[in-house]
Amino acid sequence: MSALTTKFEKAAKDVQQLSQKPGNDVLLNLYALYKQGTEGDVRGKRPGMMDFKGRAKFDAWAKLKSTSKEKAMEGYIALVESLL
Repeated sequence: MSALTTKFEKAAKDVQQLSQKPGNDVLLNLYALYKQGTEGDVRGKRPGMMDFKGRAKFDAWAKLKSTSKEKAMEGYIALVESLL
């Protein structure tokens, strides 16, 4: 396991321990960076009009298309560290 993966997994655990819940924009960014870092580019169809939450998550993740997993992991780690 690489050092980056280890730091990424630690950040994923640390984010669960935040004393205050971040705002929706930050949560969407965390979600998108995490998904891009673990799965790569978004796949599947965009959720329907009535699935507001699913659609927002899909769109946030889709904005990171072509971002490497490593860059996404680094971004996720930096964002979590800024929240701690």
